[in-house]
Amino acid sequence: MIEDESKADSHSQDSEHPPTRISSHRITALSLKRSASPSFEDQNSRKRFKDSEEPMDIQCKEDVGLESKLADDIAQELECGCCSELLYKPVMVSPCQHIFCGSCCLLWIRNGGTTCPACRAISKTASPSRPLQLVLDALLRNAPHKARTERERAQADEIYTSGSTMRFPSPREISPEPNVNISAEYARPCPHCSPNNVYGWSCPSPIPDPAIDLERAWRLDDGLPTGHAQCGNCETFLALRAPSTTRCDFCQTYFCGVGVPARCSAAPIPLQQPQGYTDVGDLIQSSDVYECFNSNTVEVEIMLDYITAQGLSPRHIYRDIVKHILEQPRQFRPLIELELFVVSHMGPSVDSDSSTSPHKICRSCACEILIWGLKDWWIRERKKGLLEDSIMNRQDCPEGSGCAMQSEFGLFNYGLLTLVFLLISLL
Repeated sequence: MIEDESKADSHSQDSEHPPTRISSHRITALSLKRSASPSFEDQNSRKRFKDSEEPMDIQCKEDVGLESKLADDIAQELECGCCSELLYKPVMVSPCQHIFCGSCCLLWIRNGGTTCPACRAISKTASPSRPLQLVLDALLRNAPHKARTERERAQADEIYTSGSTMRFPSPREISPEPNVNISAEYARPCPHCSPNNVYGWSCPSPIPDPAIDLERAWRLDDGLPTGHAQCGNCETFLALRAPSTTRCDFCQTYFCGVGVPARCSAAPIPLQQPQGYTDVGDLIQSSDVYECFNSNTVEVEIMLDYITAQGLSPRHIYRDIVKHILEQPRQFRPLIELELFVVSHMGPSVDSDSSTSPHKICRSCACEILIWGLKDWWIRERKKGLLEDSIMNRQDCPEGSGCAMQSEFGLFNYGLLTLVFLLISLL
């Protein structure tokens, strides 16, 4: 009975609310809805996405490392055999095919190189290499930090012009091996004794070579060979009448002009370089400079500071001293009378009292003139007024350079000395 009533109630409710129908348009709209955004996914989904990104980052880093290593390997293969830096305007030496910077190879040839700088093989030419230049350009596009500095490129451009081919000079003849068994009792031939020498002049009285003709060899105990003397620099024998032979008019020493041309020669007096004095550093280290100032270190230091500030060199000072001497009536005669120039090498005797004015001088005698006239030169320079007022206003000692106390107070600076005596008298 109760079941029948419940069924009747259910049937009545169904009749009051009939079932709803879903149209086909609504079904289609539901099927076209997009999926949810990844930001709405759960924590596990985000973790899986992050884990998938890490292998990609590692792969990118590995690729960058491989590219960097590749650039380093290529740069190492493209190093110049001379300067050990990355090639700049490369050239290839023929036939060995070694590669160098164009400027490095040209400097090698200018300095007398006749072979490849790397393998020392006889070479003929060095030509620009376009394939190497293309590889260099590609390397620098990907690794611009490996390029040579702007200063290096400018210096190289001043030496070598891109695109030019260089030729190696022919190698020189190999010198014969010296015979060390020959006794030192015999004179060796001079550079001009050989009839077919490279200097274009043959000695009229050649010295017999003891390695070839020992019987006619010249013994050193017999003095100088006929028509020969010893070079004042390299001490080899020279021909007196050779065009390259020169003589110092002060010490009467002969020079060959062949061994070391810049040193084995007597040059015109104003053009010579004093021996041992190239820059101001040589003046600072020279004990002769302090001796010519009677060990007055105060004045020497003031002079050295002045020379440095004015940018003067020992050669410039030497020329000023020579110019001042030439303006004097007797010129170099007082220096010769002082026996300032000592003959240190053997040679034919020359009359030193000759009225002929000297014209040529050796490096050693030029050094003697520099040291002899340095103090007087400094006195003349002080009068130009280029020093500081504190130095120019110093009082001159009445005793001048003969004062016995100048090594303590400084040459010509005796205002301080007067003050010391005044303080002593007050005590």
